[in-house]
Amino acid sequence: VQLVESGGGLVQAGGSLRLSCVASGFTSDVDSGLAWFRQVPGKEREGVACLSPMDGSNYYAANVNGRFTISSDKAKNTVYLQMNNLKPEDTAIYFCAVDMGDSRELVAHKYDCWGQGTQVTVSS
Repeated sequence: VQLVESGGGLVQAGGSLRLSCVASGFTSDVDSGLAWFRQVPGKEREGVACLSPMDGSNYYAANVNGRFTISSDKAKNTVYLQMNNLKPEDTAIYFCAVDMGDSRELVAHKYDCWGQGTQVTVSS
């Protein structure tokens, strides 16, 4: 499985970005959990949002709930992260990840495959 993120960039506080992650070598009929994490240099990777394709349920970290939305397009093998009302503290490298076990948890070690990341920078 290869995951490739895109959509990062520089945005002013209060702005929006939509991240995309395309999966290749991935069997779309396997119901694996999908997630976005982020990481700031020197800090641990932080879970942002995850989506279970089994029932469409999603989960968000408290500090992004109400501002970020995770979604997926199974036909395109793509997972998205819509980020609204961005804040400077959202600045990080954002990674998408796949959890073959669909744990529905924002815990990095439960995820089996990772993309290379895309930089998001929010200026104040």
